[in-house]
Amino acid sequence: MALLAARSRLRSAVKVSTHMICSGSKTQFCCYSTAAAANFPSSPAASYIPGRADAEGTAAYARKIGSAAAPGHFRSLRIGGSVGDLVVSSIGMGTFGGPDTDAVDREYIESLTRGLSVGINLIDCASNYRNMRSELAVGKCLSMAIKQGIINRNEVIVCSKAGFLSFDYREDIDPYTYIDNTYIHTNLFTREEFVGGCHCLSPNFLKNQVEITRRNMGLDVIDIYFVHNPEIQLNIVSKNTVYNRIKAAFRAMEECCDAGKISAYGVATWSAFRVNQSGKQFVPLEELVNYAREIAGENHHFKIVQAPFNGKLQEAANQPTQTVRGKRMPLLHAAHHLGLSVIASSSLDQGHLCKNLNPDIRNKCPEIGEQRTDGQCALQFVRTTPGVLSALVCMKSGIHVEENAALIRVPAAARS
Repeated sequence: MALLAARSRLRSAVKVSTHMICSGSKTQFCCYSTAAAANFPSSPAASYIPGRADAEGTAAYARKIGSAAAPGHFRSLRIGGSVGDLVVSSIGMGTFGGPDTDAVDREYIESLTRGLSVGINLIDCASNYRNMRSELAVGKCLSMAIKQGIINRNEVIVCSKAGFLSFDYREDIDPYTYIDNTYIHTNLFTREEFVGGCHCLSPNFLKNQVEITRRNMGLDVIDIYFVHNPEIQLNIVSKNTVYNRIKAAFRAMEECCDAGKISAYGVATWSAFRVNQSGKQFVPLEELVNYAREIAGENHHFKIVQAPFNGKLQEAANQPTQTVRGKRMPLLHAAHHLGLSVIASSSLDQGHLCKNLNPDIRNKCPEIGEQRTDGQCALQFVRTTPGVLSALVCMKSGIHVEENAALIRVPAAARS
């Protein structure tokens, strides 16, 4: 009866069950959806769009945008190797929000295409965003934009993530059966590795998610792949176990880099780098770099981290939560000393900073002009913070794209 009741809840009117395993101002979810399928066919590997973002292509993109972009809009992301150093826009397009509907898919495709047209060449996604629909929408956008001559594949940096269980919304199957058949019985993870009903760092699972992302997006190479919120396992699993799992995850990511399936990898977090060292979800960034060096030497592919930073959540710049070579410092300083770039997530606090913005933040942005909106000031504050490579904003409507993209014409020199 308990199982029947659970299945009934999973197949409720909203068709969604959420499993919450972290506390704080933002809880991560794993959503199981049985929404009706849109017409997004799976792609065989032979039909994947070839290539990857590289130094030549991203530099050409910046030249193409030309004087429409003010000084400071484009920055350098150090990848090295055959990829080189990428030229990245100071604003990135996120794909987290919105329900699992065809209408939202179309909105994302249109808004992402518009963003690529006006000077934003960073797209961020995750396999569990909207039950894979966001990855599919990104793939559709890129395929159309390339065919229409809006961009070339080597001009755009595509990011995705894995860690949370992703349910393919096109599968009309009981979620528990889906988990068993797709993950447990295929040895992608054990039940012990499946934490809190929604999260996993198993190397086999992460490699599988890389393949799913490549399939969903129709891309031969994903430019940056993030291990997604590993710190939430610290609520349930011992610190040593979680750190060993992160190290094993890094080994899997290095193997994906060596196989040419991703160009670089990172860690996307919510609390890991913001909380004090006594905090349960604290993760030491220096130790992660040591893992990468131990696995792959100085030429490792661990190049970037993602963490929330905005007018309300300023710990990444102000709180000395990290230690590097014995000195305490904030995340942005630590990343710089360790040779890592930082992408700011939640730049507008999921839209909450688009109104009633702190006047102190608004007053820091006179360069935008008298007609500046609170949202523009909040975004400008993030992208002009020293140490921030790019500020992510969820953009699923054309209105949001136009408002945010107006900042491309505004100088973005780092504030002192």
